[in-house]
Amino acid sequence: MPSPFHLAIPVDDVQKARLFYRDVLELSEGRSTDEWVDFDFFGHQLVIHYKPKEQTGASHHNEVDGKHVPVPHFGVVLDWKVFEKFADQLKNKNISFAIEPYIRFEGQVGEQATMFFYDPCGNALEFKSFKDMSQLFAK
Repeated sequence: MPSPFHLAIPVDDVQKARLFYRDVLELSEGRSTDEWVDFDFFGHQLVIHYKPKEQTGASHHNEVDGKHVPVPHFGVVLDWKVFEKFADQLKNKNISFAIEPYIRFEGQVGEQATMFFYDPCGNALEFKSFKDMSQLFAK
């Protein structure tokens, strides 16, 4: 595995976000205070940090393969079988998908499984998988 990344994201409700990442996504919790919580995000370090909610304009989306992809977003590339199992777990937990799990670029270079959803504080997440990992950066 490449070097683990560290990502800190803002949440306006630490407890609500903690329950989502720990209980819905089933991530192991690490260190924490009242203002932040570390999680093992598939071998990477994800930290939720309290930040008061700001009033912003409409969210931004870019068109990708005919879908409206939320920007910004983050996530990880999973093994194909892990992706399928994770998608099923999320469906069983009644996650409201922004983009339901599907095959993007089907039959093309870069074919991948992908899904998008939001945490309870409005952060967009994407999880994806490639049957052929050599396609990860293919043009």
